[in-house]
Amino acid sequence: MKIAAPIAIAALMPALALAGEVKVEHLGTNNTLVRVSPEAGELLLMPVQESNDDARINVLVDGKLDRTMYVRLAKSKVDYSVPFDLTPYKGHDVVLDIVTEQNRSSVREAKDDVCWRNFTVSDTFDTTNREKYRPAYHHTPAYGWMNDPNGMFYADGVWHLYYQYNPFGSKWQNMTWGHSTSTDLVHWKHEPIAIEPDGIGTIFSGSAAIDSTGSAGFGKNAVVAMYTSASRSQMQSLAASNDGGMSFTKFNGNPVLTLESEARDPNFFFDPATGEWKLVLAHALDHEMLFFTSPDLKTWTLTGSFGKGIGAQDGVWECPDLFRLPVDGTGTQKWVLLCNINPGGPFGGSATQYFIGEFDGKTFRADTLADGTIPTKWLDYGKDHYATVTWSDAPEGRRTAIGWMSNWQYAAEVPTMQYRSANTLPREISLFTAPDGQIYAASEPSPELLALRGKAVAKASGFSAGKSARDFAMPANGLCEIESTLTPAKDAVITFTLSNSKGNKVSISYNQSDDKLAVDRTASGESSFIEEFPAVTAGPAFTAGKELSLRVFVDRSSIEVFANGGRLVLTNIVFPEEPYTTLSVSSTVKSKINSLKVYDINI
Repeated sequence: MKIAAPIAIAALMPALALAGEVKVEHLGTNNTLVRVSPEAGELLLMPVQESNDDARINVLVDGKLDRTMYVRLAKSKVDYSVPFDLTPYKGHDVVLDIVTEQNRSSVREAKDDVCWRNFTVSDTFDTTNREKYRPAYHHTPAYGWMNDPNGMFYADGVWHLYYQYNPFGSKWQNMTWGHSTSTDLVHWKHEPIAIEPDGIGTIFSGSAAIDSTGSAGFGKNAVVAMYTSASRSQMQSLAASNDGGMSFTKFNGNPVLTLESEARDPNFFFDPATGEWKLVLAHALDHEMLFFTSPDLKTWTLTGSFGKGIGAQDGVWECPDLFRLPVDGTGTQKWVLLCNINPGGPFGGSATQYFIGEFDGKTFRADTLADGTIPTKWLDYGKDHYATVTWSDAPEGRRTAIGWMSNWQYAAEVPTMQYRSANTLPREISLFTAPDGQIYAASEPSPELLALRGKAVAKASGFSAGKSARDFAMPANGLCEIESTLTPAKDAVITFTLSNSKGNKVSISYNQSDDKLAVDRTASGESSFIEEFPAVTAGPAFTAGKELSLRVFVDRSSIEVFANGGRLVLTNIVFPEEPYTTLSVSSTVKSKINSLKVYDINI
């Protein structure tokens, strides 16, 4: 299949010729030219070895610099190849001016690098899954590295998901906006790359919205994206789409917002009450959020700040989001400020904290406890839930969110290569008042996910769980949703254990005495890639009565646990040697399992 890949490439003729399509000229121990004929095929496949340092590739088109990219070109072995789109350069001379970082004693040694004889030209690039751990029903890139979701909006029945993307390798680099679409939040279609690096910088995270009035000057109902242009400094830039978000044209006046210090990940929305655009910008190293207003998305006025000395302060502040929601059962509304931080999460590495409060159009003020302090709250108590942001213009007033399902502690080291990272399942955010009187955010699985349910492969009701575990069969492929309601006895610890024949297991344990739910992945499977991976994560379940409800989604490399309608969520990735196929239920004190169903997954 032809893929919609990156942008330019080069045409050269050296000492080494490969099938007449690629020619290599060595200029020294660390500098090589590669000439490629765009007439020979649509794609140049570049060989990658992940353990190498990045090579800098300047793409010269008719002698002029078109772009610069960084690729871990193979030295001693080829892990995989990545495609470079030659179609825009038909009829032009294309040359790759490559500078490598490998130490070599001579040009002869440099010539031995395996990459030089493994550049190939092709009309196709095979994206057939080669990965044991690629999720079956979570969004992943077709190939390459993915991190933060960004720029998401909904229009005409389509959910648009953009994301931080490296099309030239499965580790972080060459930040670009990848793009996928869905009509049901379950099945995703890979679209052509949306926004590519330019002379201002690579394309970091941001947001997008429909300009229904045309106030930004790009046309009525244009989709406008605002993102961070990242080079030696970080600046905010605009791009607009008049074809529903499928392609973007950058604003000639970029950047539109600059500061004297590092700031990134702009999140903006239109305020109909004032006729202005509002912007939240992460003042990353200062651990605060900045607030701006604008009449046209191009001229911005700083109106306030929030965050210094508040909440989790250990890491940089990133990827903000700001929105208002009703508080269940109160008739009132509150503003929610999402603040993703790295490191500093409750169990190490990256995580999403949030604040509840008021936004007056100029700045945000968080609600306080009785003693005047502002509590730190977490949207997800797992290890693998970061960069969480929401779709703009979602239907029916919904506040639908999605996150990056990984952690900066080990995201580049997990045991996959064709791609790295997935998104969480989409979730609906709502507000509730807990028994402690505080307002919290719940994250419930989006209703569209019910379509994933297949037949119930195991079910039981009204049985007692005790110290002797009761076993239930899971689907042979391990893919399932587990739904259960239970009434724990006083001081009971009820445990759901997922296991396989290799001895890999994950336990989900509820402790009635402190109303906490924990996920233990210390024996979940492959974890040798980094010592921080084995972990136990836990959080408050906010059980309102005697009955606890659970929904657990198990994919090939992830487990997402939703308790009590999303009042507690724990998202963790796992890498079992083979699928978990047995569910065991036990309790330290005899407790009632009101219902239990294990559904297979429709994919």
